[in-house]
Amino acid sequence: MAPIWQIVDRPAEFGAVRSALTGNESCGVVLVGDPGVGKTTLARAVAGSLRSQVHWVASTQSSRSIPLGVFAHLVGTSVSRDATALLASARESLVSQGECVVGVDDAHLLDELSATLLHQIAVDQSGRILATVRSGEPVPDAVTSLWKDGYLRRIELQPFSKEQSVRLVESVVGGRLEGLSADLMWESSGGNPLFLRHLVEGSIDAGTLRKVGDVWQLRGPTAVPSGLASLLQDRLDHAGPDVLNALRLLALCEPLDIHALTELAGDDAVDAAEACDLIRFQQDGTVLNARFSHPLVGDVVRDRIGHATERRLKGQLVELLRRRELSTAASRIRMAQLSIDSDQLLDIDLLISATKDAIYLFNMPLGQRLAKVAFDRTGSLEAAELLSRTLLWQGRPAAAEAILARFSPDDLDELQLVRWGTPRASHLFWAMGDVERAHEVISLVRERTTHPSLRLFVEAAAAAMAVHENRIDEGIAAALQVLDNPLAPGQAVEFAAFAAGLAMPVAGRGDEFEPIAARCRADQKPTDGMIRVMVRYCDVLALTHLGELDLAGRRAAEYADFSSVGQFLAWAIAKIMAGVVATARGEFPDAVTCIEQALAALNAETSLPWQLPGRLLLARAYAALGRTDEAERVLNDAAEHSGPSAAIHEPQRLISRSWYAAAKGMERRALELARAAAEIARQSGQYALEAEALHHATRFGDRSTAPRLAELTGVVHGSVVGLLARHAAAFAAGDAAALDVVSADFESAGLMLSAADAAAQAALLHDSAGDRRRTNESGANALRLAEKCGGATTPAIKAAARPLPLTPREREIAELVAAGLSNRHIAEQLVLSVRTVEGHVYRACFKLDVADRDELAKLIRKKS
Repeated sequence: MAPIWQIVDRPAEFGAVRSALTGNESCGVVLVGDPGVGKTTLARAVAGSLRSQVHWVASTQSSRSIPLGVFAHLVGTSVSRDATALLASARESLVSQGECVVGVDDAHLLDELSATLLHQIAVDQSGRILATVRSGEPVPDAVTSLWKDGYLRRIELQPFSKEQSVRLVESVVGGRLEGLSADLMWESSGGNPLFLRHLVEGSIDAGTLRKVGDVWQLRGPTAVPSGLASLLQDRLDHAGPDVLNALRLLALCEPLDIHALTELAGDDAVDAAEACDLIRFQQDGTVLNARFSHPLVGDVVRDRIGHATERRLKGQLVELLRRRELSTAASRIRMAQLSIDSDQLLDIDLLISATKDAIYLFNMPLGQRLAKVAFDRTGSLEAAELLSRTLLWQGRPAAAEAILARFSPDDLDELQLVRWGTPRASHLFWAMGDVERAHEVISLVRERTTHPSLRLFVEAAAAAMAVHENRIDEGIAAALQVLDNPLAPGQAVEFAAFAAGLAMPVAGRGDEFEPIAARCRADQKPTDGMIRVMVRYCDVLALTHLGELDLAGRRAAEYADFSSVGQFLAWAIAKIMAGVVATARGEFPDAVTCIEQALAALNAETSLPWQLPGRLLLARAYAALGRTDEAERVLNDAAEHSGPSAAIHEPQRLISRSWYAAAKGMERRALELARAAAEIARQSGQYALEAEALHHATRFGDRSTAPRLAELTGVVHGSVVGLLARHAAAFAAGDAAALDVVSADFESAGLMLSAADAAAQAALLHDSAGDRRRTNESGANALRLAEKCGGATTPAIKAAARPLPLTPREREIAELVAAGLSNRHIAEQLVLSVRTVEGHVYRACFKLDVADRDELAKLIRKKS
């Protein structure tokens, strides 16, 4: 790939610079900013927009030692040593050809004579000046006086905003940048365009920035290519060995409090590093911490540290930090990371604790690294279980299984057996789909475990498996038994909460999950970060099913804050949470963005089970937006997660397929799939999903759903089911006015696409009654609401937008004719005979007064 770097617009700065060069308030402008911030790019862009002639010169370190160095070519072959004569000659060459602009890049490097020339031009206003100056560098007095005395306007050029940075990268790579990767690149580059360019090009060359699906993501360290390294190394080379030693210590342990840094490196070295703008200090609570002035400075310093020096310096840091209390997860993780590669003795207990800390904080790559060192050193089951868990969460079940397969259950005590058996059953059940073997392992552990607390952990795992097998009532009951037992250990509580949290919302008991979610939120000592974030997903799911969409959205946003650069799995699940809420609201473009990024982040060697709910939501969003090819692709991808371990998702799978059928114009098929989803949900106790599926069937034209939805109002908790029942009753009764009222109530509840469909159905009924005014009002309302959903289209909205005197089946077949399908293909898709299709085509042509199917297709396409 050969990236093409384009200028990101800086309209405000561009206008300010151009105004200074063309107005009467000053005779030019000086742009001040950090290296690589885009001073020269902006200056030349403005110069290119001017009619005046522009004379560009660029100052350098070498030209600085030569009198009139950058302007020497204007003096010609003069042998005069008279400074006045030289200045006059150069000035004459510049201004003799009429109005001109003198452009000077890096004016802080001008020699004194050149600076004087520039000052003379400004004072006598014989030309305009456009200069750039690097922040923090000494500037000749003659140049400084240009803005101090008001001759030039001084403009500080700031780094790009995050939005500008992302836009620039996306324009180069030609696709969407994953949000988590955007955060990392923003933090690493600081918005500096030059740094950002080097970072992107280096990461592409290193293979750490790559396209996954439709999203570009950065995994692994940001690569610093040679061009940027040279730029930064020049500054380091001038800093001196003492300063470089301080920077090396900071590079290995950033941030580092000022007391530790000065104790190891000395006050003078630290002061000099700050004076050179290589480090900065930041007050973090009661601690004053040292950090690099720019993240990429740290990267370059780290690249220059050899292995021997690294071991020695890390040893010094370990010796110093060992005297301090390791009371936080961050301090233990930092100490463990330093100890691994230092010349000090490794504390295995500390390493195990730090591994657990990393897992609690959802940082599985870090947890894997620490756990592997612990396992390699000890071979213990405790280290093996931690290593296995980190591998499983990252989509490597075969590697996770291979770790635990080294141990025989016959050699394990009860605690070890539970530590071995429950994660192994998880590998088999969720990641490998081997449900039978998973149950065998759980049965083995259950039979050999007698300790009450340990048995509760096994029962919690069994409850989660039951829920995924769509044994909803059984799973909820088992989970509650664990949650209600005061002997339940923390990890058992979290696993049981996850089981209850997946089952209760779809069962219509989402309100019962709130105290469980609150209990987990209040727990300050979680045992597994990924289980914890999945419980948070369940929290958002429950609130969404209850119709509390505002609170669900706030919770999803709060939970996203728990993720960070190294926690892409938790970040992905947080994105799916946001997708759940966006889909419920009908905010389909937002849902697509969230879930596409989540699926890219969940990309792994083996497809992670969490991709299934994301894919099913994404397929629905694509279908609602009319992007049927993409919906079909995602549904095909979702088929890899099927079978007993994914049975809980079967109603959602059928709902997504029904929306795909509706988008393809197969309304009868869409209705049938929605009814099938409702039946499977009813049989398994997913009553909230049953109500939702019946609502979709109503929207696709089913007038028989009202009685069952009325029954479900006494079963499903929350405000949503009542709205669904009222909608179905109004539609069944053909009550257009009631549908208008329900549409307004759907809108108030935040269910925008349901509101649009109810309004569209009302419009059709008003039209049948000959009430043109109300037809137009309801139809316009439907289109307004659909626009809020990103321009979503549904069968009801399409019918309201172009009312035709056709039955639903005739309209469905006419849509397929317009899509270019032959009668035989239509018959195959709708499971009809060809003769039946021909009959519907004939009647549609007769009603619409067209001669044949070709004219029918043209008319339908014209109405679309």
